[in-house]
Amino acid sequence: MSEHVAVSKVNAQTAEHGGALGKLVAFSLTLAIAPISSYFISERYLWAGQSGDYSSEDLYVSNRIPGNSTYAAITAIVAANVVLVAYIIVSVRDDKQEPAPVAPAGELESKKTK
Repeated sequence: MSEHVAVSKVNAQTAEHGGALGKLVAFSLTLAIAPISSYFISERYLWAGQSGDYSSEDLYVSNRIPGNSTYAAITAIVAANVVLVAYIIVSVRDDKQEPAPVAPAGELESKKTK
């Protein structure tokens, strides 16, 4: 009988923490993708032409005005920090929520009480 109670407690805990694992995976992927993509996108479109140290050969070879890589790196750092702060806020918010009430062991139904 105690095995059934233990299994039900483990299943309840797994279901409770399953959402946390999904959030961790989602934020991990976002932390991997967001800074890299924000670097290249901001370098190409946001900071294009800001460096000022390019020649006509650069324009001919790359067919675009090179961007400022320092500003693009700062943009990537900001993106990574935004993801981290968002993860911390979501984690604290989840931690503050009340867990689902679990019935005490003495109140569980058994075959004898049915």
